Amino acid sequence: MGNTDSKLHFRKAVIQLTTKTQPVEATDDAFWDQFWAHSSTTVQDVFALVPAAEIRAVREESPSNLATLCYKAVERLVQAADCGCSSEKQRQTVLNCIRLLTRLLPYIFEDADWRGFFWSTVPGAGRAGQLDEDDFDNEERPLAESLLLAIADLLFCPDFTAQSHKKNNPDIEDDIRSIDSCEYIWEAGVGFAQSPTPNYYHDINRTELLKLLLTCFSEAMYLPPSSEKKTLNPWVSFFCSTENRHALPLFTSLLNVVCAYDPVGYGIPYNHLLVSDHREQLVEQAIQILIITLEHEGGSTSRIVPQALDGATSPSAVEEQGPPDPNNLFVNYLSRIHREEDLNFILKGLARLLNNPLTQTYLPHSTKKIQFHQELLILFWKSCDINKKFLFFVLKSSDVLEILVPILFNLNDARTDQSRVGLMHIGVFILLLLSGERNFGVRLNKPYTLRVPMDIPVFTGTHADLLVVIFHKIISSGHQRLQPLFDCLLTIIVNISPYLKSMSMVAATKLLHLLEAFSTHWFLFSFPQNHHLVFFLLEVFNNIIQYQFDGNYNLVYAIIRKRSIFHQLANLPSDTASIQKALQKKKSSGISRTNSVAPESSGGPRPAVPADGGLLKTSLEATPGIDKITEKAQVSQDGTMVAVPHSESSRITAVNSAVAEDSNMESNSDKDHEVYHSESEEGRSRLSSVSSAAAWSATPDWVLSWKAKLPLQTIMRLLQVLVPQVEKICIDKGLTDESEILKFLQHGTLVGLLPVPHPILIRKYQANAGTTIWFRTYMWGVIYLRNVDPPIWYDTDIRLFEIQRI
Repeated sequence: MGNTDSKLHFRKAVIQLTTKTQPVEATDDAFWDQFWAHSSTTVQDVFALVPAAEIRAVREESPSNLATLCYKAVERLVQAADCGCSSEKQRQTVLNCIRLLTRLLPYIFEDADWRGFFWSTVPGAGRAGQLDEDDFDNEERPLAESLLLAIADLLFCPDFTAQSHKKNNPDIEDDIRSIDSCEYIWEAGVGFAQSPTPNYYHDINRTELLKLLLTCFSEAMYLPPSSEKKTLNPWVSFFCSTENRHALPLFTSLLNVVCAYDPVGYGIPYNHLLVSDHREQLVEQAIQILIITLEHEGGSTSRIVPQALDGATSPSAVEEQGPPDPNNLFVNYLSRIHREEDLNFILKGLARLLNNPLTQTYLPHSTKKIQFHQELLILFWKSCDINKKFLFFVLKSSDVLEILVPILFNLNDARTDQSRVGLMHIGVFILLLLSGERNFGVRLNKPYTLRVPMDIPVFTGTHADLLVVIFHKIISSGHQRLQPLFDCLLTIIVNISPYLKSMSMVAATKLLHLLEAFSTHWFLFSFPQNHHLVFFLLEVFNNIIQYQFDGNYNLVYAIIRKRSIFHQLANLPSDTASIQKALQKKKSSGISRTNSVAPESSGGPRPAVPADGGLLKTSLEATPGIDKITEKAQVSQDGTMVAVPHSESSRITAVNSAVAEDSNMESNSDKDHEVYHSESEEGRSRLSSVSSAAAWSATPDWVLSWKAKLPLQTIMRLLQVLVPQVEKICIDKGLTDESEILKFLQHGTLVGLLPVPHPILIRKYQANAGTTIWFRTYMWGVIYLRNVDPPIWYDTDIRLFEIQRI
């Protein structure tokens, strides 16, 4: 009954505010206290009792009242941050203010005229949050800064969001203004050894504060996509600056809470249905705050960061080195983590959570399944991108496979769902980043023995085989919106190919099937970039033959069986009549790169499967082409990688061409494939848009321009040597069983018979403005869709992306 009365009083206060035509004085505490001092409303109540239409009405008709409401709510939070929350009434008042601001802020952000309101100074606000009261500190703070500092203080408020030390030691003063928040870090892990006793109420209060903080950061959603540096998010900039004295303990608290979380616990079946897990809500908010703060890497100054990630118990958790972004302490702290135990803690934590949905049990639905795998992938991406020591640690052992398998699982699972295109992209981008390192290719040779539930052919092989099989599945039976990813998928296979010791027959057959699909005449002539896919696959075969011939008899056998594909490529017709005939076949079959990639025999990609009715999805920015997001690096004899500048590419081309001419091969292709890297990739941007491609048509000159560069030389020599030998064995011994042929190939050699090995060329991921915009859009889209209780941003004027109902 009391709760009903409380809601009624709150609703009456809202009605009074919306109906008042005259401004209410800020000094009228009796009126303003109705919103937070005399009610105990939940966040769901606040969203229901403060309708969007009424907020907009007050914003338009009584702007001074809305401004005063925001100011008074922030003032209450600042007061609580100054004196702590010792009583239950104070704590309830703080929670009410948090919930009200979470409701109001999106409507402040959606109006361009109001967006600067929080960055204006309010008389009497003062520069709260500083211990030294000098003239500079007495200047008036913008409301946004006061709010952010109050949130930071309240996140380490004893008995509200942190365990009080007073109970254990009565001599300790728990003054919120003077405590060392590094002693109140929420969870053991990086920079902190003690694990505080879990507290249900503290987790709930932290979650509500983080939700408000996330709402503050969400101003970015109300601005159109832009790559300009001047569009830095001022909320994130200030919160992650040295102005925030809690930046270090908050960063470690967020990171440790995420990486220490174990959703399964003791593994008691169905325990998640019996007991609510409030730590999961905290983990979800924590990881969203982390990825937003780590996204913000703008600005450059020579300011020295005074703190190191040493925490209360670990004096050397961060290496002293030049920070990548001195302005953003969160980015700075992450970049400087270097101790093996800390790196291992992060990797094990992320791997445990990513593998959670793959857990198999005898009892159906008996284990809790987390839903924040997209945020985990973004955090893993940022950790590798910002901290190169973490990237090298990941690749140092087979632990990287604990990340690979769930990524492949998600790629396979999402390939036909149009609402999960973003998940496909982030998974492929991570694999592209990892594939640029030699160790990744080496680790993939570990046998794959897990039995994760995936609808793929049964095979006995390595993790590399698993990757190839799933990539084939994505290309041949994914939906049409994944076609921009084909170049990335094949680039990953090219990058790992020089290190694959033994490919299974299933994977080898899949690669040859892709080549067969991509080398059909109608496909090659129907789109200006289609032939690049053939070049990628030929490069894969060349790398394996030149550098890993001994163990790859399955692939060699598959190449021999499908040798007609290579002969057809070598003798590809280029006359106008043949081109038109091939295109007529395409028109009759109704297949092209815009709606399929494989011949009819493979079924082609499926149309995107509609998601569940009523599901929302967010739009994404276009991703740049593979030549824009990669840079070439040549592997030297000692295994190190040397970047290949554009001018150097032409020199390599000349050398390789000379080698090809000296080998006197009877083939239509006597140029090494390196020519393709320097010329065709650079020219892709000329015809990258769909509109120009629609008006484009294949010509004989165009076909000849790339046909002469097809890297067929190595494969043709292999076929020239081995096909007669295999045919002779089959005739002499009357063989019909392929196992005998495989045994012969297994012990065969091509030493001295192949052309001079070409340099290994790796395409390493290179960030650019296009990928930065894409990540920002994707990240906020995920956060928008994941925060539905309460629906913080629902039905507001989002401009960063479009919200579409499927």
